[in-house]
Amino acid sequence: MDKSRKKFVDVIDKATVDGSSLHCDERLFTYKGILYPVTLCSPETFKALESFEARSDDIILAGYPKSGTNWVSQILNDLIAISEKKTPGTESGVNNEELEEFPYLEVGDPEKYERMTRLPSPRFIVTHLRPENLPKSIFKSKAKILLLIRNPKDIAASFYHFSNRLAIFPSYETWDDFFVAFMTKKMTWGCYLEYLSKWNKYADEKNVMPITYEELKEDPVLGVKNIAAFFGISLTEEQLQLVVERSSFQSMKKNSQKTHGAFGNAFFRKGGVSDWKNLFSEDQNEKMDKAFEEHVGGTKLGRKLKYEVYCKA
Repeated sequence: MDKSRKKFVDVIDKATVDGSSLHCDERLFTYKGILYPVTLCSPETFKALESFEARSDDIILAGYPKSGTNWVSQILNDLIAISEKKTPGTESGVNNEELEEFPYLEVGDPEKYERMTRLPSPRFIVTHLRPENLPKSIFKSKAKILLLIRNPKDIAASFYHFSNRLAIFPSYETWDDFFVAFMTKKMTWGCYLEYLSKWNKYADEKNVMPITYEELKEDPVLGVKNIAAFFGISLTEEQLQLVVERSSFQSMKKNSQKTHGAFGNAFFRKGGVSDWKNLFSEDQNEKMDKAFEEHVGGTKLGRKLKYEVYCKA
């Protein structure tokens, strides 16, 4: 296991062990009106994050939990490795060696950002945060942001199963209990529909590229090509195929214990589209449809999600 993956596994393992000793009600804290897991984040870290200095060549992946950030992280790590003339899978593409940091910007101790100043460029950064909660330097620097979004019904279905498998989050006795929490803004990292609405304000920025989980599933070759082009990374046909193969769900699930430790199966459960149909009732469908329309109906991100295609029973 290379150092980048070991760091990821160590952080998740510790957070899960610490969370298992807490009651469900103790696993979250509120910061500026949004809930976060106490074993991953802290108010002190958020305060320190405000002074984080982004670089113009930082490579940033923004996505709500369960939108596919682990999947697209694999793609980006391989693309960065190729840009540095390395072979994907032979060594960590970014944030290498002793300076390794957990890639999620808001996860870790307050001293993390000082250590990140010593990381070589390009730094690979992942975040679940809304844009207004990111440090101002990210937008001032014009660093490129890949904005990953997914249809809200599959987000909810995936998050429900995920929450019940990792003690980092509160668990739910029934899907109905989870759905109420999801629709009443009681979710970790906040309400997803509000997240979409907030990010929609940045959807037309030149340094922001929205991409959907579904379009990557439909045509992974085109998706990887577009991501590489956005970040200015040249690929041969052979390199393109390698990145696509290594980031397939089958490949990532097979290697999940190496890359994500004991909880690999929780991170890579099904990796499909429309699993929401196994959970949503007719009433729940109607409530989600109405809420989606109220928050992002008619917006650029709302249209990009093809709600009529992916979220109608």
